[in-house]
Amino acid sequence: MANRLNDRTQWPQWDRDQMLARIAELPMQCRDAWRLGRELRLSFDRNAIRQVVVLGMGGSAIGGALLGDLLADTCPLPIIVVRGYTLPAFVEGKETLVIGCSYSGNTEETLTTFREALVRGTRAVAVTTGGKLAALAQEYDLPIARFDYRSQPRAALGYSFVSLLGIFSRLKLLPDDYQGDVEEAIQVMEAWQVEIGPDVPTPQNTAKSLAERLVGRLPVIYGAGFLTAVANRWKTQFNENSKHWAFFESLPELHHNAVVGLRIPPALHDHVTVLMLRSALDFSRIQARWDVTAELLQREGVAFEVLNGRGKSKLAQMLSLIHFGDYVSYYLALLNAVDPSPVQTIAFLKKRLEEIPWSPEAASGA
Repeated sequence: MANRLNDRTQWPQWDRDQMLARIAELPMQCRDAWRLGRELRLSFDRNAIRQVVVLGMGGSAIGGALLGDLLADTCPLPIIVVRGYTLPAFVEGKETLVIGCSYSGNTEETLTTFREALVRGTRAVAVTTGGKLAALAQEYDLPIARFDYRSQPRAALGYSFVSLLGIFSRLKLLPDDYQGDVEEAIQVMEAWQVEIGPDVPTPQNTAKSLAERLVGRLPVIYGAGFLTAVANRWKTQFNENSKHWAFFESLPELHHNAVVGLRIPPALHDHVTVLMLRSALDFSRIQARWDVTAELLQREGVAFEVLNGRGKSKLAQMLSLIHFGDYVSYYLALLNAVDPSPVQTIAFLKKRLEEIPWSPEAASGA
């Protein structure tokens, strides 16, 4: 099986849509997305809004979740992510900025809530490649952060996340020198990529070797604070790229429930690997909890791995761990003998739902 990761002649039969190339382009995406958000023309400023609501699903929603975790202790405005068909009652009026994120522009949940936000008179921005979302934004003369990047939605993370950072910079909700954090994150990803790229043999490649250790096992990813949504990203990349069961938990919450269930069922116990995403920037008490968690897992005989973010800034640590996790999920897909790009189960769900009568306009009241 190890030969499958070191003999690239076999890879084209699995990676027909070149997911590996998309993963490698994440640093480039981030640079372009930062520019895209920074150059977006907005007719209002920070003082006009009191809260930000990001609408999205799947790979288009994770950007909002990452944004919220990253800026939780610095942004004066609450950032709420809505995944679904309905808006919270508080979302209304010009003091709310709604950002609709949909790679295709045709995600029915996002279209439904975006239309409802317009009915409620909120300010709105669209982040998309086009589709119905772009058409709706044009109809209402709204700002559109439109990008042209052909991939699976999850592979366009740079645009779904860093374009939002650019918009926040445009609104002066980030420090004036935040460009430095963006550049650091890009450089850290590019440097780590040299160590974990496809041409680096498994014994020297930490991403390949981790993927090998996860074959046939159930990954459970732990994250804390600003790395919580990063843990979720790892989980979903294992699901979609590797076609593999995975789950994630957040610290310290998991200390109040999940740790009690480590032993049962015993058949599962022996096939779980906990992946702990740590950072030197974690809150001091969280650092202590990480150490105790490692002790607990060791005592219970649960396999675990510790993975640390790279870089000085929170953004660099987030994006470096995301980039590393993307490579791990790709290599695990090869070991699972599956194509990382297609998501046939999701395509089946969409097809079946298309057969059931549905009117987003009626649902939103538009």
